[in-house]
Amino acid sequence: MLLENENLDFSNTSNGGHSLTEEEINEKYQRGEMRIITEQGRYPLQNIKEILSKNMKFNPEYQRRRIWTNVQKSRLIESFIINIPVPPVFLYEIDFSKYEVMDGLQRLSTLYDFYDNKFALIGLEVWPELIGKTYSQLPEKIQQGIDRRYISTIVILNESAKDVTEAQIMKKYVFERLNTGGTKLTDQETRNALYDGNFNTLCMKIARENDNFHRLWKIRPFVEEELIRIVDNDPDEDFSEELEERNRKIYVRMEDVELVLRFFAYRQIETIPVTRVKEMLDLYLKEANQNYDDRMITQFEILFNKTIQLAEALFEDKAFLLFSKRKNGDYGWFPRPSKLVYDPIMCVLSEFVFDDEVVCKLVEKRGILIEKMEGLFKDNSTDFNGRNNNKSDVIRRKALFNTLFKSVLEDE
Repeated sequence: MLLENENLDFSNTSNGGHSLTEEEINEKYQRGEMRIITEQGRYPLQNIKEILSKNMKFNPEYQRRRIWTNVQKSRLIESFIINIPVPPVFLYEIDFSKYEVMDGLQRLSTLYDFYDNKFALIGLEVWPELIGKTYSQLPEKIQQGIDRRYISTIVILNESAKDVTEAQIMKKYVFERLNTGGTKLTDQETRNALYDGNFNTLCMKIARENDNFHRLWKIRPFVEEELIRIVDNDPDEDFSEELEERNRKIYVRMEDVELVLRFFAYRQIETIPVTRVKEMLDLYLKEANQNYDDRMITQFEILFNKTIQLAEALFEDKAFLLFSKRKNGDYGWFPRPSKLVYDPIMCVLSEFVFDDEVVCKLVEKRGILIEKMEGLFKDNSTDFNGRNNNKSDVIRRKALFNTLFKSVLEDE
């Protein structure tokens, strides 16, 4: 059962294109459809703090969570000192003379922090004499040399798009093209950049703050300084390989945020008019950002918190684990949580969390519930082998767990 005003209307969503004749294609091109209008600019580095504070949407969560180490930041500053060309920053004009960063956030944030004396230079190759110095501690001539440098920008102007929908589509294409090189972005990293909004912020907040979520997914709460030290190869015996792997795969690639998003999206999976998981999550997040107000955002946070608490109360360390056959033929609990289990369990439990009587009954019968769940995995092993992940497969697994929970509740 959905919350009041939770249901989203996907009826006006277009999913697919149509064929055009050659004449229609020529007419479309002449009309200038999806024709990007740009202008180039140069910002003096000495004014960068003022420019970023007044004119740009400057949010460190925008785009992705990968952060530069102090070595990487220092090498950028050294590039400006010796006048090595630095790639331009791409900006999108969200309103006249108001911009958001599409590509180059790390460069801009590095310059902002440098002029704010937030880090000292390290790892320099050409100017090792400057190691250990912040901006204000640099010799006068070095400061002046940096101040007279510029960072180039390419601005996609506001008039490139006729409306909000076209702007969103255009930003999607531009962002994806800009990020075709280097490390491939995960789907959630791309979503975070393209579909920024209140609901996306909620997903990041839950993933960052929810202790139950961290425990059940075996996620150590992220501390920014720890990741910096790991990437900088600062030896510290407290940092295990497991922590490094977790930071790299879960936090840095935003998989935890996607898990939260999946919980909300799959509550309406039957009505989302696409079949691939990526497309479902893209569409749901875009619509959720546009349609849910602050009151709904608050209700959603409560709903997730109560659901994950109930999952932990019922299954403890077995929550979201698969019960599967081992190589020796015996069945056992797989040690790592699985989306194949998380998705349907969270979906079904969210139906019960506001009914105290049902919650108490489930907790009382948790032993029976776990026993029946083992049987569910044995009898439906092909549904949990990891190869069936389309919309129909998710709905089928959801139905299996719905039947399981109902059978426990009805069993006297």
